[in-house]
Amino acid sequence: MYPCSNPELVAAVSEAGAIGVVQPLSLTYVHGWDFRDGLRYIRSLTSKPIGVNLIIERSSRKYLRRVQEWLDIALEENVPFLVTALGNPRWVVERAAASGRRVIVYHDVTSRRWAEKALQGGVDGFICVNDRAGGHAGTLSPGQLFEDLSPLGKPMICAGGIGAPGDYAAVLDMGYAGAQLGTRFIASEECSAHPDYKRAIMEARAEDIVLSERISGVPVSVIRTPYVERTGTHAGPLARRLLRGGRTKHWMRAIYALQAVWKLKRASLQGSAYRDYFQAGKSVDGIQDIRPAADIVADFAAVEVSGSVG
Repeated sequence: MYPCSNPELVAAVSEAGAIGVVQPLSLTYVHGWDFRDGLRYIRSLTSKPIGVNLIIERSSRKYLRRVQEWLDIALEENVPFLVTALGNPRWVVERAAASGRRVIVYHDVTSRRWAEKALQGGVDGFICVNDRAGGHAGTLSPGQLFEDLSPLGKPMICAGGIGAPGDYAAVLDMGYAGAQLGTRFIASEECSAHPDYKRAIMEARAEDIVLSERISGVPVSVIRTPYVERTGTHAGPLARRLLRGGRTKHWMRAIYALQAVWKLKRASLQGSAYRDYFQAGKSVDGIQDIRPAADIVADFAAVEVSGSVG
């Protein structure tokens, strides 16, 4: 949930009975915390389990060293749940096992190919990112992903398109073990995102979600705003050429990543006074209000207990 997962929101989600997940760049770069101090601040707000999300792509040695430091700190601070993305999670699984503590590791996957690689890396389960997700969305529907990945025998969490309890009931009925919510929690009272961002989520519908290459070089789900319509959603011809090159794609991705963290941070904090790059998924269809995180969790927990909504 970069850049929206402020410590108070993470703590409120966990305190309510779900698992709030820390995004280290959000915690440190956006919200200004030293990573260890930020984790301890969250712990001062809740004693319930929290998670940490680690993007482990090896596009930059400097960034990878920082990820390794974040992992070591998370393990030292007894974080019990890790979510990895964009790389081989084996080294994370091995380092977590070497800590001597029981640490659960799930990996973001968009297809069976990546799920099989993650399975070889020893992960405990999959975050199944579908074509309705915010941020870096997948290409398959929730049903297609479940059908493709269920034979692998690991728990699966549905990520994308879940903005209301009825959406959650539907994926549980498919056989998913749970759901990962992002957009729904941006429109919560505890989230520190700018009111413009929250308003854009409440006013948007699924057809307003478009894929833009102009943020990170690969398609990212954002709300179609006048700014996005004016600037377009495709990377320029030179950028596309560099992104396709075997030697240049990692450099180009690194450049885009630096731009992305800055653009998204400014949009989240300044709203329409900056630029309307508001990440969101197609779950906006089910979001019409701003509510306390505890109320959101309670509504979804009732679905899990009863198996139905109504």
